[in-house]
Amino acid sequence: MAFKNLKWAPAFILALCAILLSCTTQAQAERRLVQPKSVSAFRLDDMAKFASSDPARAIHLLEVYKSIYGPGSVNPEGEDPEIQERLASLREEASGNLKASQIKAIQEKRWADAASLARSLSSLGISVENTGDEPDLVLEYAKQQLEEGNMLPAFLAAVRSHELKPLEYEDILLFLEKAVAARQRRTAAFFLSIINANDTVPSELRAYAEGRDLPQDMIKGVATVWVDRGYRITRGRGVPDRVLGSAFFVDASGFLITNYHVIASEVDPKYEGYSRMFIRMGDSASARIPAKVVGWDKAMDLALIKAEFTPEYIYSVVDRVIPNVGDTIYAIGSPGGLEKTVTQGIVSALGRRYLQIGDVIQIDAAVNHGNSGGPVIDMTGRLVGIVFAGIEQYPGLNFAVPAERLAAALPAMIAGGKAERPWLGLSVSENTAGAEIIYVAPSTPASDQQIKEGSVIKSINGIAASAPQGTLIPTLQDLLFPLRPGELVTMEIADSEGNVKPMLIQVTARPEIPLAEAAKKDSKERIAAPLFGLILTTAANGSTFASYQIKRVVRGSVADEAGLSENDPVSIRGFRILENEGYALMEINVKKRRLGYMETSMQLPALLDSPDTL
Repeated sequence: MAFKNLKWAPAFILALCAILLSCTTQAQAERRLVQPKSVSAFRLDDMAKFASSDPARAIHLLEVYKSIYGPGSVNPEGEDPEIQERLASLREEASGNLKASQIKAIQEKRWADAASLARSLSSLGISVENTGDEPDLVLEYAKQQLEEGNMLPAFLAAVRSHELKPLEYEDILLFLEKAVAARQRRTAAFFLSIINANDTVPSELRAYAEGRDLPQDMIKGVATVWVDRGYRITRGRGVPDRVLGSAFFVDASGFLITNYHVIASEVDPKYEGYSRMFIRMGDSASARIPAKVVGWDKAMDLALIKAEFTPEYIYSVVDRVIPNVGDTIYAIGSPGGLEKTVTQGIVSALGRRYLQIGDVIQIDAAVNHGNSGGPVIDMTGRLVGIVFAGIEQYPGLNFAVPAERLAAALPAMIAGGKAERPWLGLSVSENTAGAEIIYVAPSTPASDQQIKEGSVIKSINGIAASAPQGTLIPTLQDLLFPLRPGELVTMEIADSEGNVKPMLIQVTARPEIPLAEAAKKDSKERIAAPLFGLILTTAANGSTFASYQIKRVVRGSVADEAGLSENDPVSIRGFRILENEGYALMEINVKKRRLGYMETSMQLPALLDSPDTL
């Protein structure tokens, strides 16, 4: 049969080829007639998929798109009415899906998720009045935790709700009763303090809340933390490797607060050795109680751990105090393993910038190895801070994380694992203009939005970027701190000419060491700005000495302290990021203008844990 068909096969093949050739020729002709799809249209296609899967991300990308292709941009495609119509349609779809996600979270009683979505919806200007605003949703979460017997997150959420919108009398009374039942006097005192003077409070509740905790009772709420890391070889001998610290109970179920650096070997993926953690109470020195890490916040040097133990005293993280310089304080802990040690001192200074986020308290109470993670209290027994560091060469120079920052950090640690903080990708400097952006890290929300260095932050989520001198950057960090990665935030940015532009940005998760990550993706001359305060520009043509010229030196920076100044010619001889050691090192040759342009070789060191990042 096949051979019989050979007679007409050639004609069939020729006809088929003619048809195929005709189709191909027609398709090619159509492609020549149809204008190629624009780059911007392709980007719209790419981001459309996020409208349903991640609507907040879609809205962020749409904002990025508008800054590149939208009306008023340098790209003429932004004026295309068809593209503008699609932009509006995608935004409407994404906004609707974001609203639907909040409604679903409320229906499923995922109150914390619903509150997070409410913040993003508010940033979009979408009303949440009918579904629930953030204060009401946070309050629902607090009540849910009460019902489940989780006192710590319940009290924290109730206070947060009150900060956003004053609690009603019935709600305050509910939490007051629970605080008394949980034997948390200072927490009860807080809820009593916010009740209207004309409202009735049962006498037994008032009497307990107005009572005073005795120092001998408070000591019972502090434990010694032992982290057994086996043995290490020192001079050819094996010696025990132990990490010693302190911790204090914040919940009747056995939750304790300590420092991250005390328990780091328990959770650090880079640590490959043996590690077992225990706590020990001062009244039973021989008993070791196994403990586990629940959550940690490395940037704040805080950790939440748990032991199967019912404490005799519970510290309140609700009734916290912002101290004044000169206030008397007491540090409780286990220096050198000596439990129940109390030392007295004063608050020496406030606003020290020794952590990535926020500021810390300087105290002169004697603390030593083993005090890390212990509580600092005032004369009335209120929690002031958590000991985390000291300078051995200078006795009396010691530092504590403020209690208010612990309260803000706790919800993320209670959720478990590594606490993720929001990240914009900015390094800022406080000056007379305000919070000036001196560096935008690559591949970050800020770089997505084309934010320019030299711009000034005017507001975040509608709150003006203003604060007393020296506190502006911690204030901005506080505005961002409660946000979850993935949330939308509104900002107003003023460019170098003073023109203010509103922006809508989706924050991402903050890298563990932001500037170390940025240095892996950026040039050494650009990363010199946030690390060393050295803003460089390319040297004038014909310069035989230097590749760069100093455009500006950030006040108070490493470069400023080294005596460098504007217009100094600079050549970079070496640049290293020593991530394990926690610092960067830049070797330069410079002709200092202040020294008559005499050539000098210098090494500029800088800590990677910069406190000036958002």
